[in-house]
Amino acid sequence: MENQKHHIVPYRLYVFILIALLILTFLSIAITGIELGSLTVAGALAFASVKTFLVLKYFMHLKYDKPYIVSMVIFVFAIFVVTIVVTFLDYLYR
Repeated sequence: MENQKHHIVPYRLYVFILIALLILTFLSIAITGIELGSLTVAGALAFASVKTFLVLKYFMHLKYDKPYIVSMVIFVFAIFVVTIVVTFLDYLYR
């Protein structure tokens, strides 16, 4: 524990991230009111992905973690993306 680097994140950064998350939440709600056809779900998922990235990077301090932890998170998200793609392909070709 003594040789770990400590990082101090200013509260101002957390406030900016919170505001960005709130804006993205309202945008993801607003996109459902726009008639985009099949792109509505893709747009909502894009907003959700950006929000997930912000939460992981700043609130969960992934920005300051070791590289192998970041690679494990990327691996989990890759499995998640493959699952979503397979699900959409199954839905598309039924």
